[in-house]
Amino acid sequence: MASFAYDSYLDDVSAGTITEGGTYKVMLVTGYTPNQTTHTRLSDVRAFEITGTGYTANGATVVPTFTKDTTNHRQTIVFPTSTWTTSTLSATRAVYYLSTGTDSTSPLVFQNDFGSTVTTTAGTFTLNASTLHVGTPQ
Repeated sequence: MASFAYDSYLDDVSAGTITEGGTYKVMLVTGYTPNQTTHTRLSDVRAFEITGTGYTANGATVVPTFTKDTTNHRQTIVFPTSTWTTSTLSATRAVYYLSTGTDSTSPLVFQNDFGSTVTTTAGTFTLNASTLHVGTPQ
């Protein structure tokens, strides 16, 4: 399955639930089969969060950059590289969300499918920067 923005992300942006401010996080998961249409909040994903040495529950805080692209008529959001040093863990996806501190109200933004299980053993797990384009290509 490909990486994608959750459908609810656009609804949340339109409703003002998701803005450029706030605390964004990236959580590593395994065994998760995402549903782009029906998964809307962190509570839909929580059961699939990984555990492992060097990984903290709820994932890592990230500070995305938001850029208005007037050439392509879209917004570009770049989620920066995240690392978990001296880690022993396995994950198949990363799920980005806006943290409210409560799973049932934390909106999902984007999920990044690794294509296979990525594992570290007493090493550094590096999640490369991810770019999300929102809008209609012209």
